[in-house]
Amino acid sequence: MHDSGSAPKRVAVYPGSFDPITYGHLDIIQRAAKMFDHLIVAVLNNTSKKPLFSLDERKALLAEVTKDIPNVSIDGFRDLLVRYMKSQNANIIIRGIRSVTDFEYELQLASMNKKLDDNIETMFMMTNPKYSYLSSSIVKEIATFNGEVHELVPPIVEEQLKRKLNP
Repeated sequence: MHDSGSAPKRVAVYPGSFDPITYGHLDIIQRAAKMFDHLIVAVLNNTSKKPLFSLDERKALLAEVTKDIPNVSIDGFRDLLVRYMKSQNANIIIRGIRSVTDFEYELQLASMNKKLDDNIETMFMMTNPKYSYLSSSIVKEIATFNGEVHELVPPIVEEQLKRKLNP
């Protein structure tokens, strides 16, 4: 038996808008980080949407709440995901699933990504049931009306939501 050097790193990408990051996102990040050598949380800079937080703000919040997970890095992108994946030497996409509705949409995306690049695999992770109702949109709606979001988002995110929505 010969040693062909070290095994290639298993790099996965968890893409999303993360506007803002929720405990549901963080749960997926923590779980996925245990399965891969390197997990890139890739913040989508979607020019067709008007996010509450800028790309840099979202990246900074993600960096803060994941700073204790050594194999996680934060990046932003505004290209086709499969092209971004190639630039990062990654071939696994991580996607969180909360419901059947999510699954149908995510399956369509996964199929298209596979068609665009046959080397790309999508791994669906079921959300923790305690976060199955949680979305960034719901968090923003609650925060807009000064509702309590401390059980939905990390403290730094709650602070920033209050600063943005209720100055």
